[in-house]
Amino acid sequence: MELWHYAALIAAGIAGGAINVMAAGGSIITVPVMIFLGVPGPIANGTNRVAILAQNLTAVSTFMRGGLSNFKLSISLALCALPGALLGAWTGVQLSGQTFNTALAIIMLAMLLLIYTGGAQSREGNAQANNLFWGHLLMVFAGFWGGFIQIGVGFILMPILNRVMGLDLVTTNAHKCFIIAVYTVGALAVFALQSEVLWVTGAILAIGNSLGGYLGATLTLKKGEALIRRVLAVAIVAMVAKLLLFP
Repeated sequence: MELWHYAALIAAGIAGGAINVMAAGGSIITVPVMIFLGVPGPIANGTNRVAILAQNLTAVSTFMRGGLSNFKLSISLALCALPGALLGAWTGVQLSGQTFNTALAIIMLAMLLLIYTGGAQSREGNAQANNLFWGHLLMVFAGFWGGFIQIGVGFILMPILNRVMGLDLVTTNAHKCFIIAVYTVGALAVFALQSEVLWVTGAILAIGNSLGGYLGATLTLKKGEALIRRVLAVAIVAMVAKLLLFP
């Protein structure tokens, strides 16, 4: 790679990491950048998991320093997401197609409607989860999507944690990062064994994603739900436009 390739990967990682932690959809930046630099799509999908893992580990440690941690709930949710992620990663290695983009666009539009119709209202200050059975069950399906394509998984995890389980958006983001970090280990192993992962490219991207993850977690702790809502709405609109207008 040339020097500007390194700079492009790190810059994309910073932007993608911050968006991922505060909302979701940051991989819509990092994966296309890798493809633009000549990495085949399926390999970019797997390589992106290296950066995702580093990003979420950084974010989780930042949230912990800020006083946000509930390992018992995070671990149980992550363990439910892990089997789905393994199956999703295996499916992602086997299949590809425009159908994925269309399905994801529909999900994004649904999330946008929930945000602006009040259906996804957050519960400010509520760090205690409700509806534990449904929350854990839905994690299996969220894990499948995360293992399968990763792009937009936060848009699935956030309504489960916020709307179904009743967690405020700041606490939601802390749990989201922990869950993704855990199942990404399994998904990355599947991609490494069944396909190909460009470890050097992933490591460079991970530098940017880690910086972005730290930035996103810090802003979440300082600015709270108001900023998260704005970033979430912008990320959804941008992602839907990309999927439908520029496939």
